[in-house]
Amino acid sequence: MDTLYAALIGYLLGSIPFGLLLTRFAGLGDVRNIGSGNIGATNVLRTGNKRLAAFTLLGDLAKGLAAVLIARALFDQPDLMPQAAYGPVPVAALAAVLGHCFPVWLGFKGGKGVATNAGVCFGLAWPLGLTYAIVWLAILGGLRISSLAGMAAVVCAAIAASILDYEPFVPVLALIAVLVLWLHRANIGRLVKGEEPRVGAKK
Repeated sequence: MDTLYAALIGYLLGSIPFGLLLTRFAGLGDVRNIGSGNIGATNVLRTGNKRLAAFTLLGDLAKGLAAVLIARALFDQPDLMPQAAYGPVPVAALAAVLGHCFPVWLGFKGGKGVATNAGVCFGLAWPLGLTYAIVWLAILGGLRISSLAGMAAVVCAAIAASILDYEPFVPVLALIAVLVLWLHRANIGRLVKGEEPRVGAKK
């Protein structure tokens, strides 16, 4: 039951559509009607409002972090035992990302999980979050390709969990990485063709 409750908490937090709520509150309409049609910070940036995009990014990150921290507080796991891979905390982490990507309130059509997974990683273990942030920001700053930065970050987080002795979190981070890559399949196609847009590039 603890795992079920953790999943529910994670999903409900993850399904809060900050991008949609913030753009509507700002009078910019429905963010799903522009760009890629998703509710993440990259698409919010296409409204031209950088501040709203930043708030969306922070909100999506915060809900992933909150899901993990609340699960830790309610279902304390002081020691990382092998069975923790399928316990409440990793399940809450996965559920938060699923909630963001497939929110029930929006017909299961949400974002791609990159920012929410950043928060999840910081909640699971700060070295994983730091790895995620460094990879994400380095690629985004160097190449200005948001999708590539996000995909690289989720994969590196899963790898880092194995290298840095956080093996109980490897399964959930690997599952999230597979999900994020699948949600970015159209972006991958554009990257292969050299057609993926860069952040800040003029059309």
